[in-house]
Amino acid sequence: MLRQRQRQQRAVAESAAPMCPRAGAVCGRRCREGLFAPCVSPCSEGGSARGARGAAACISAAAGRARPQPRRWSRLIPAGAAPSRPAGSMYQSSARCLCSALPALCCAPAAASASRLPLPRPRCQPAPPGPAAPRAAAPAPGTPPRTVCSMGNSTSRLYSVLAKTLSSGAVSQHQDCLEQLDPAQLDPIDPKDLLEECQVVLQKRPPRFQRNFVSLKKNTASSHRPIRVMQWNILAQALGEGKDNFVQCPMEALKWEERKCLILEEILAYKPDILCLQEVDHYFDTFEPLLSRLGYQCTFFPKPWSPCLDVEHNNGPDGCALFFLRERFQLLSSANIRLTAMKLKTNQVAIAQTLRCRETGRPLCIAVTHLKARTGWERFRSAQGCDLLQNLKDITQGAQIPLIVCGDFNAEPTEEVYREFSNSSLNLNSAYKLLSPDGQSEPPYTTWKIRPSGECRHTLDYIWYSQHALNVTSALGLLTEEQIGPNRLPSFNYPSDHLSLVCDFSFNQDPDRLL
Repeated sequence: MLRQRQRQQRAVAESAAPMCPRAGAVCGRRCREGLFAPCVSPCSEGGSARGARGAAACISAAAGRARPQPRRWSRLIPAGAAPSRPAGSMYQSSARCLCSALPALCCAPAAASASRLPLPRPRCQPAPPGPAAPRAAAPAPGTPPRTVCSMGNSTSRLYSVLAKTLSSGAVSQHQDCLEQLDPAQLDPIDPKDLLEECQVVLQKRPPRFQRNFVSLKKNTASSHRPIRVMQWNILAQALGEGKDNFVQCPMEALKWEERKCLILEEILAYKPDILCLQEVDHYFDTFEPLLSRLGYQCTFFPKPWSPCLDVEHNNGPDGCALFFLRERFQLLSSANIRLTAMKLKTNQVAIAQTLRCRETGRPLCIAVTHLKARTGWERFRSAQGCDLLQNLKDITQGAQIPLIVCGDFNAEPTEEVYREFSNSSLNLNSAYKLLSPDGQSEPPYTTWKIRPSGECRHTLDYIWYSQHALNVTSALGLLTEEQIGPNRLPSFNYPSDHLSLVCDFSFNQDPDRLL
């Protein structure tokens, strides 16, 4: 009787719901929000792979056994375009099930563009001369503290144990699972359409403040387009909701359904040729599917023991991600680096890729990293920085290839790791120093937040570059204190506790000049 009732309910759902063009599955509800509406494919386990069952499915996949059919991006990945993965890969599809369940992924009918909501007014506005745009007020006295996600459920602990038992050799066997989608199988999307979708979702949020580029090389002639590089710690969703405890930021401002649109809006506003991100824990279900269709080649390297895995309902480990436009660059080599400190493997990682500029034919090495956080770990960060520098010296053939290093170094300019990069034989300089009047001082802050321990304002994020091979033609100004507001970051206006850094680079016109 129970099976007969289930079949009857399924028949009613099939007759009332549209067919999903991606997986051939029946949508559980009609798509209402374009790119960001949910579509759930049926799972051979009788539902989505959530909780401990999801973790068990992941472990089975890692061991090469069959796993449930994952949820998929229907509009973002066309039919038949799912990337092929080895049977033993831990990340086998565009919607990998890493530990606890991935959120419902996006699906939209083929004719969604015809019925799209009208384009709202632009959300970007210049900084006003008076008070900043309205934002959520601070909690009133006596207001109960905000709810924080509970930590360390059985699912995340189960995955953490699995991850920690994998030796470095075992991890290397699964590097092929991190390969990008095949661009030939992806239908491109118009950035304007994606920006329109984001603005529809964000209509109730305050407008994004305008940040202006500052020209730094007025008399430098260049025969090619500048190379725009963007560096940003976007704040892992699991950490923002479950661990970081931003006491002045309402939980409503951290909802992923809207926060991801703020992140995408920032990226689309500046249109970087190269994009370097940290704390990415929605790579496979958001950034890879979308940015691949915007023309980027995508690479992701997760932390071996990500703290995101200790947060209930997490979306898998966070890590570093690197994206570059395929029309501007050709990939020559790529290296995923697990940083060492005192000869021991650490939980911090880096990605280094050597590209060839299609316009000039010149090579360029780009690296992204995220060093160890917290006060008291200065020597540890210094050791990680030395290891990264040594790897980059090998990759750039002793500084013969121009280099750009983006990262959240978790280090003030007074720390040893900063001095190591400044004095390296790679001849590196920090791009944002050029915004200061003397060209020798870093910005006063790149992150500003309020935690239970108090207000934290630090300069931790940098874009390093080969100063004799590359010129910085312009840099994006930072948000002012007035724009950030009294509740600091993140907020309804801004999705992360770190500010994005954006610079335009050009090659030195003398390619034979020594670095």
